Amino acid sequence: MSKVSYYTAEGLKKLKDELNHLKDVERPKASNAIAEARDKGDLSENAEYDAAKEAQGMLEMRISQLEETVANARIIDESQLDTSKVLVHSTVKIKNQTNGMEMKYKLVAQSEADLKTGKISVDSPIGKGLLGKQVGDVAEISVPNGTMKFDILEITRD
Repeated sequence: MSKVSYYTAEGLKKLKDELNHLKDVERPKASNAIAEARDKGDLSENAEYDAAKEAQGMLEMRISQLEETVANARIIDESQLDTSKVLVHSTVKIKNQTNGMEMKYKLVAQSEADLKTGKISVDSPIGKGLLGKQVGDVAEISVPNGTMKFDILEITRD
């Protein structure tokens, strides 16, 4: 059974664009590279042919993964989501109880996660620990070096 993932319309469009690019641009390139390598003679000792076949295999695997992800993707209507607790696509302002540092994260599907832009996966330890919490709650999150405690300061939808 495949796992359903929730995306914004923008996030799903990026996935579909990448899939189309791989199918329409990269797949023909891989086929051409194999054909060129095949034309160079003996396949048993042709490293270029082996490399091209391996690259094609990796490309087909990525295409297959993306097709499965897109097939199981669901778009979330963010206007209908409850802002009283942390859900997928919530933007959460938290405060680390240890050092007092405040951070703001948006919880997204794993393929949309990008820490540089403040988007963390709901499958990450912090993402899992924040789900379902409300303003004023303390999230205790197990990380490799112990347990971190975060105060939930604010929950919004962007």
